Amino acid sequence: MELFWFIPTHGDGRFLGTREGARAVTFHYCKQIAQAADELGYAGVLLPTGKSCEDAWVVASSLVAVTERLKFLVAARPGMMLPATAARMAATLDRFSKGRLLINVVTGGDPVELEGDGLFLSHDERYALTDEFLAIWRRLLENGSDGEVSYEGRYLQARGGTVLYPTIQKPYPPLYFGGSSEAAMEVAARHIDVYLTWGEPPTQVEAKLRNMRELAAREGRELRFGIRLHVIVRPTAEEAWQAAHALIAHLDEETIRLAQDIFARMDSVGQQRMSELHGGDRSKLEISPNLWAGIGLVRGGAGTALVGDPEQVAARIREYEALGIETFILSGYPHLEEAYRTAELLFPVLQYGQAADSSHRAFISPFGEMIANNTIPQQAVRVQTASSG
Repeated sequence: MELFWFIPTHGDGRFLGTREGARAVTFHYCKQIAQAADELGYAGVLLPTGKSCEDAWVVASSLVAVTERLKFLVAARPGMMLPATAARMAATLDRFSKGRLLINVVTGGDPVELEGDGLFLSHDERYALTDEFLAIWRRLLENGSDGEVSYEGRYLQARGGTVLYPTIQKPYPPLYFGGSSEAAMEVAARHIDVYLTWGEPPTQVEAKLRNMRELAAREGRELRFGIRLHVIVRPTAEEAWQAAHALIAHLDEETIRLAQDIFARMDSVGQQRMSELHGGDRSKLEISPNLWAGIGLVRGGAGTALVGDPEQVAARIREYEALGIETFILSGYPHLEEAYRTAELLFPVLQYGQAADSSHRAFISPFGEMIANNTIPQQAVRVQTASSG
């Protein structure tokens, strides 16, 4: 199992849909989150992409230098980047980070935003372009300076292409990808190393993963799997659900309607599945035990959170793990504090910890402040309470 965190380059705060409790996302704030995730033992961080975000490649490049072990999952954008350009960027960042780059292939699901960026293709055409993009990108990095790459596709061409400087990870940094449409899944089956899903109920995830395994097998390939979820974990279930309800306390119906109208224009099947989980209805937000869709009322993409005490959240994670999920990309609001809270409450229950050089750890162990300058605090015994949802 790998646990990742999230760098919120599109904004952060204590509540959704309001300026109340909001905070500026600056380089220093992103650095704080990245360094916290690095020190706490998260395996990596996801950087979002799109017009609402700071550029993921620039952010990752700036944060590589201030972290030590953390991996960075950074978006390659077919149609926004040429394959050779993206391959050279990947090779450079992989070398400069000493092998800490992961590639998130993002085709895009909002036609209005994509047209604003200059891409005028239908849903299935975009995935056909993505297929060609990855065919060229992979061959460029596999061949390196040993051979030229030529390719003639409907959307992309290359003649005598090379990438002279190699990647550390061979044959290239692992490719991550999420997409729920038939066209997206076919691309994933041919090219992707780790297939990602958003946090749908386990029965839906199980069906999706079964389908992906079958498609990959037809290509003679095997996939690994990951899931993108928010997490709201507290010492007691009651506290966790209070925090969930507080997160959307400032949302009014007009704000929810506006967000849902924007989601409705998108041709992303994954976004449609997220929206269908709740239909914009506040009374239908707990869609599965401890799986809450309140974030998806106004947030695009990943819209569900695991909510509960550490044992409950860990149990839900183990359920996804039993389906074949290995990578859990988590986040919480605000992301700095929740990175600590999640690690402190959830990691021990999951018995999760990344191996690290002890010389990089603080001398004083994580037992809190000494009592009366002399006595190490003892582990508290936490009283279990009934769940609340």
